This record gives sequence, C-alpha cells and structure tokens, in this order.
Amino acid sequence: MQSSHALRVLAIGLLAGTLDITENLIFNAFRGITPTMVFQYIASGLIGMAAFKGGIPAIAVGLLFHYAIALFWTGLFYAASRKIAILSQRPIISGLIYGGIIYLVMNVVVLPLSGVPHAQSAITLASRINGVFALLFCIGLPVSLLVSRANR
Repeated sequence: MQSSHALRVLAIGLLAGTLDITENLIFNAFRGITPTMVFQYIASGLIGMAAFKGGIPAIAVGLLFHYAIALFWTGLFYAASRKIAILSQRPIISGLIYGGIIYLVMNVVVLPLSGVPHAQSAITLASRINGVFALLFCIGLPVSLLVSRANR
C-alpha cells in the first residue's frame, strides 16, 4: 500500500474508531460501566480474564486493540472500494450494509472465538440495538463516506 493510501486508511480508521469508542463509553456510562471496565473487556479478547486484573497495561491493550480493529475494518473497506466501484458510488447504502456485516462478523465469529467473557444472562435489547447502531453509524457509514470522498 502506498504511503498516501496508508495515511488515508489511518486517518479514517482513527476517526471511525474514536466515534465508536466515544459512543461505547457514553452508552456504558449510563449503565454504570466505567471506561476502565470497557477497555479491560476489549483487552480480554486478546488476553482473557487476566485483563480484568491487568491495570493500566490491560487498559492500554484494550485501547490499542480497539483501534487495531477499527483500522482493520477501514483498510478492508478501502481495499474493496478500489476494486468494487459501487462501494464508492453509493456510500450511504454501502456503509450501512458494511456496518451490518461488521456487526455480524464480530458477534457471530470474532467474539465467540476470542477470550472475552461470555454473558451470564441474555444481552438486553437496548444493548443489542446500540451495538448495531454503533457499527452502522460510527464505523460503516463514516468509513464509507470518507473512503468515497478519498477515492474521488
């Protein structure tokens, strides 16, 4: 990847990751879940339950892992958009569909295979809706719109 393409992916991914984590932190604050707990949960995907006793290093792992995931999804969309023109030509529908795909892949494949603790009770409807909307409007749509703009 050329450096100009890499810089675009980096900038778009950092923005989308920031939108997503900001939404996540606000939603969870209303539920009494602290930022520390959020980042430890994210880190647990890599390091398992040790993340909840890992202090600042685990929080840093969670933060870095969150942005690595956002950059991965951004890079994947960017690469696809260079080969599949419709992704840039119809950025709103492409972004919403992409956000839905991300939600499904993360929740059906990635999370079950990761080290995150599995919920003891059913996930609430509010949590499920929030998760879908976050990936539609904080990752899928901004990535698609900004990639479309960059591809012009």
